[in-house]
Amino acid sequence: MIDQKTAMPRRTWRNRNGNGSPFRGRWARLPRSARWASLLGVALLAYLLPYVGSIPGIGPQIVTEGIDWPSALFNISYFVLLALGLNVVVGYAGLLDLGYVGFFAVGAYSVALFTSPDSILNTGWSWLAAVPVAIALTLVSGVILGWPTLRLRGDYLAIVTLGFAEIIRNTANGAEFMRGDRGFGGIPHPPGSLGDNSPIFGVRDATPYYWLGLTIIVVVIIGVRNLEHSRVGRSWLAIREDQEAAEMMGVRTVKYKLWAFAIGAAIGGFGGVMFAGEQGFLNSATFQLLFSILVLAGVVMGGSGNIPGAILGGALVSYVPDRLRGVEIAGTDAFQFRMLIFGFMIIVVMVFRPQGLLPSRRRAAELADRAKEATA
Repeated sequence: MIDQKTAMPRRTWRNRNGNGSPFRGRWARLPRSARWASLLGVALLAYLLPYVGSIPGIGPQIVTEGIDWPSALFNISYFVLLALGLNVVVGYAGLLDLGYVGFFAVGAYSVALFTSPDSILNTGWSWLAAVPVAIALTLVSGVILGWPTLRLRGDYLAIVTLGFAEIIRNTANGAEFMRGDRGFGGIPHPPGSLGDNSPIFGVRDATPYYWLGLTIIVVVIIGVRNLEHSRVGRSWLAIREDQEAAEMMGVRTVKYKLWAFAIGAAIGGFGGVMFAGEQGFLNSATFQLLFSILVLAGVVMGGSGNIPGAILGGALVSYVPDRLRGVEIAGTDAFQFRMLIFGFMIIVVMVFRPQGLLPSRRRAAELADRAKEATA
């Protein structure tokens, strides 16, 4: 488009919101082989992160206090996994879910019930044997939650999903077979041993757990990315933008909403499975409402509807509070005020970057168009 007054190319929305940024342009022009090589390089660096903490000049600046660096990385891995799952529900399908911690709890408790010697089932299963059952149960729980809420939207949907999380928490507290605060001990770790018969997944080093979590994240990213560009992803987008218009165009909104809840729940269940396998102990005190709010804040702050944004947001909501351990502000340990500091950070990001730190191209375009309408 040409501006008639200046005879210069008129800036379109792609330039205003960053979709036409030089980086994205150069990335799109790279050959497929170069893009794959770059992604493999990033993945390799991610697998080497546990060793970054020992690099002079870099390690002391990023390593957390009060929790060892590999354990902090493992925490980041399951937060990122939860952010990716919630991004399917909130970012792609536009369904506000405040009870996502419920799926995390279902996955963790499923492993505990089938593997812990404290469980009334007492099956004696290994961690690996319980994984597919736990994922199946969380997927079913996603369908059970999604089915009665199909006609709800916005605040009403948020209230119902919040109620689901509270049902799970109260059941864990009150039901005798869930053992409340006593919890489940003796949950087995993932299998595997070294040449000297020492276990790969032990209690001293969280690095193998981080590598396992990172591998699951890579698999989830590939699956979600393919869904995003499939008929399912396009249907989610249509539902998020305008459900009535999507129904008029023949989109089966009931089916694809259930898909979103089920897939998001299964990914959240993976996070719970990893958490239970690493901790070896589980009780009801772990699954608080704040957990869901943190994950949702990470998705929104990172960039709703965008996989890199969900990864960044999930990493930040896990790493920043841990990094504040041992940091003193005006002679006071900042960890005591970690939620206050983190909340202030979120407010600053939302004021100056409402589309998120790494927004999706479509989401950035929507916000730019709304801002233009508001100033017109």
